[in-house]
Amino acid sequence: MSKMAIFYLTCPNEEEADKISKVLLDKRLVACAKRFPVKSKSWWKGKMGSADEVLVSYETVEENFEKVNSEVKKLHSDETYVLYSVAVSKTTKKVEDWTKKELGK
Repeated sequence: MSKMAIFYLTCPNEEEADKISKVLLDKRLVACAKRFPVKSKSWWKGKMGSADEVLVSYETVEENFEKVNSEVKKLHSDETYVLYSVAVSKTTKKVEDWTKKELGK
């Protein structure tokens, strides 16, 4: 049985977030994409920096991680992008059914 997951991806701008999200949705690797503007502070190459970014959360299943990562790798402008998978420990039956139906699971 497929376990529900939320994948988080940071993108440098809305256009790139939309482009990646459309591909993932079209390929039925994710059931939903939600975008949030974020301000990031991080260490990069030994220096602290800040950036305006877009955080996208994707509703999907854990088993899709490698396929999603493969698509993101082709489309993301950063060589080192941030993509996380977080397991969903609980959700409603209707949300789980809807997500799996949309993903063909």
